[in-house]
Amino acid sequence: MRHVKKAVLCALLLGTTCVGIAQQDKKATKETVHLYHNLFKLEKKGVMFGHQDALAYGATWKYQPGRSDVKDITGDYPAVYGWELGHLEQGANVNLDTVPFDKMRGFIHDGYERGGVITISWHGNNPINNKSAWDVTPGGVKAVLPGGAKHDMFIGWLNHIADFLLSLKGDKGEAIPVLFRPYHELTGNWFWWGKNICTPEEYKALFRFTVHYLRDVRNVHNLLYVYNTSQFKTASDFLERYPGDDVVDVLSFDAYQSKNPAVDSSFTKDVHDNLVILTSLAAQKHKLTALAEVGYENIPYAGWWTGVLLKAIDKLPVSYLLAWRNAGYIGNSTTLSHFVPYDKTQVSGADFIRFYEAPNTLFEKEVAKEKLYAK
Repeated sequence: MRHVKKAVLCALLLGTTCVGIAQQDKKATKETVHLYHNLFKLEKKGVMFGHQDALAYGATWKYQPGRSDVKDITGDYPAVYGWELGHLEQGANVNLDTVPFDKMRGFIHDGYERGGVITISWHGNNPINNKSAWDVTPGGVKAVLPGGAKHDMFIGWLNHIADFLLSLKGDKGEAIPVLFRPYHELTGNWFWWGKNICTPEEYKALFRFTVHYLRDVRNVHNLLYVYNTSQFKTASDFLERYPGDDVVDVLSFDAYQSKNPAVDSSFTKDVHDNLVILTSLAAQKHKLTALAEVGYENIPYAGWWTGVLLKAIDKLPVSYLLAWRNAGYIGNSTTLSHFVPYDKTQVSGADFIRFYEAPNTLFEKEVAKEKLYAK
């Protein structure tokens, strides 16, 4: 009875969420609720490994059914599949990385039915001029909020997003749960929703309105919402634009290696320090945690997976990490861009297998046994 009273009290406290009653959507589908609670349990066993666009293409191939660069190396799929909705808001048939949305829907279904976890980001165009998400012409956030000049257009964008998310179905017709990560890397200054382009209050309002519209107006109840920053210094930095416990399920940040780890160990230390802060906040707020994007392009360091990345995570309770995509040739580049090795003979190939075999990393075979979508 005490728990019932607590839940009623939480519902009455506008804009707040009580510890232990933290899931933001009280009408979430049963599969989404089960996933949420089971991910907390899974954090105690290890960190799930994810890969962006893993089933759509690899460094040297595209659209080969059942293939994945991760599977080519390890014999196993990633536990988490990352996908991107940029350009869906425009009504386009393919996303900003040219993946057809119809194919994406099928890939999401396949990963889910095998027991994997789905996460989706959204790089929507700048609403001021409809240029890319990386266009930092100011005023976009204010313009899409209620009363803004682009608000009606933005509602149309959200309807495209809602339609797609509601179309994701499992074999039994159930809605596929998604960890939805909009407006990410918000503490950076490279997106129209970034730190120097909008105010903290505007960002919070953008996030909250998006959740409200998808959840309360369009009745999209298969989402866990991911709050995502770039790297940060303090808990205050991380929380400066935090929209509230009542609209967030997962705390996360993104981190990319740029310096040579053979001579500079700052990446490991910085990521570890950020994760210490993040996991502490998550424990206080009863939220999941994630390293939502991570990578070292082309991985030119032999021991990066276990000696740098895994060392940064240590024994901290992190739900998942997601390596960025194996894009192959980009533009006129003569180098195959990749963030996961696609051949065992590559510099980090052997270490990636050691990473796969580590007791605290989780890939799909192991995660599928956990039956994350069942009670």
